[in-house]
Amino acid sequence: MNVRSEILGQINQVAQEQDQRLGPLSDEVPLLDLGLDSLCFAILVSRLESVLGVDPFSQNEEAPFPVTLGDFIRFYENAVQ
Repeated sequence: MNVRSEILGQINQVAQEQDQRLGPLSDEVPLLDLGLDSLCFAILVSRLESVLGVDPFSQNEEAPFPVTLGDFIRFYENAVQ
C-alpha cells in the first residue's frame, strides 16, 4: 500500500464530500492552506486510521504536529513502518 497515494486520495474524497475547494497538493503547502476545515481533518484522520491501521497522533503524543502536507504524509509513513 502506498501511504502517500492513500492520503492524497482521502484528502480529495473528504474535500469533495464536504464541498471544500482544495488548494494545491504539494509537500510544501501548509496544512492550514489546503482548504480543509477542522471537521474535514477529523474525518480524514479517522478514515486514515481505518485504512492504514494507525493513528500516529495517539501513538506519539510528544511528536511535533505536522505543519505542511509533506510533514503530514511523512508522519503517517513513519507510523506505518
